[in-house]
Amino acid sequence: MHRYLAGADDNRRMLEKVGCSSVEELFASLPAEVRCGPLDLPPGRSEEEVRREFWALAGKNLTTECSVCFLGAGVYRHVQPAVADALLQRGEFFTAYTPYQPEVAQGTLQAIFEFQTYVCQLTELDVANASMYDGATAVVEAALLARRALPGRSRVAVAGSLHPDYNAVLRTYAEAQGIALTEVGWDAAGRLDAASLASALGPDVCAVIVQSPNVFGVVEDLASVGATAKAAGALAVQAVAEATSLGVLAPGGRFGFDVVCGELQAFGIPAAFGGPHLGFFAARQNHLRQMPGRLVGETVDAEGKRAFVLTLSTREQHIRRAKATSNICTNHGLMALAATMVLSLLGKKGVREVALASHSVAEYLKAGVRGPGSGVRLAFPEGPTYNEFLVLHDDPEGLLARMQKELILGGVATTRLGTDLPRGILIAATERNTREECDRLLDALRRLA
Repeated sequence: MHRYLAGADDNRRMLEKVGCSSVEELFASLPAEVRCGPLDLPPGRSEEEVRREFWALAGKNLTTECSVCFLGAGVYRHVQPAVADALLQRGEFFTAYTPYQPEVAQGTLQAIFEFQTYVCQLTELDVANASMYDGATAVVEAALLARRALPGRSRVAVAGSLHPDYNAVLRTYAEAQGIALTEVGWDAAGRLDAASLASALGPDVCAVIVQSPNVFGVVEDLASVGATAKAAGALAVQAVAEATSLGVLAPGGRFGFDVVCGELQAFGIPAAFGGPHLGFFAARQNHLRQMPGRLVGETVDAEGKRAFVLTLSTREQHIRRAKATSNICTNHGLMALAATMVLSLLGKKGVREVALASHSVAEYLKAGVRGPGSGVRLAFPEGPTYNEFLVLHDDPEGLLARMQKELILGGVATTRLGTDLPRGILIAATERNTREECDRLLDALRRLA
């Protein structure tokens, strides 16, 4: 029935120990239709043989490091300082778990406290939690916070230009939580349509969720969106998928937004074929007790020395389930530490330089797309963008496949994200893209589109 590396004598003794006379008897309780029968396994291999096979398989991947890469759509390729990687792999960081005992976890707690501080500085809000899984679940938590903060309201207005992955996760949770979602479309510039938003709001709306830069890469008018949400008595929530944008773009906190949340993958976490990621969540002081998860706070110990502790731990692991504000958030300590290290190495000036460089590269590409014979056209030529933009094409996946043969990862086809977006390619640029790479992409678009 099954093949075992153990010898026949070993099998017999194990069966005797559990009171069975045969392997068939051991698995007799399993229905016949779910038994897989004898496994046709190849002969065992040495460690070196297995290693070689794995390297051969890995060599078939077209990675962002062996090609010209303009991928984005929620995952971005930025500079990863070598010193951060080296420090991150130290044993005391790499193996650290949730800091339940503050007396033996001061280093971890301080690192998380610094992470929260950076998030508050980036978002211009009062308080941040100790990170979340990713941008999608952070957006979910913002909707749940709004529902708790305004218990008489159960509808959320969501920008149609929210990343489709974020939207899908939000819809899954909303259905289970009794939250109705109203999607608001975009205008000719790729921004949230102001008139549609105003008509979608009512006394039952607890939150307005808008992503900026949005899934098209277009920068939203946060001042207008925030004012409209406030006028309707709803909370204003900004989602951020490209965190380096906060180096040059004013965050929602400056425009009265109640929550700014999203994804910090851009700081210190490589693309890595899609994961892991690092969510962040910041809010105003008056929403502190409705925030998900837990926070690290600063205090003094019995000797009056500076100390750090977990405080306001409101997930079900810490308190009674009925009082928990979340059961999905996490310290996500190693990822949060990576972002903290990179932010500390870059500093305010460095973050701004990364953002300006990324924006500059994208503008160079946009100018090339606007030029004659580019083969594609901008989806929203009047919409202001940061480092990503959408070009229209009838066969985006075919075009990308042709470019890939020339070792050019030209972007992400919107057809891979969903059916409701304009048909085309999202092109993202960062400070890592050179002028020569941009010219190769533009040349490929002219020849292959």
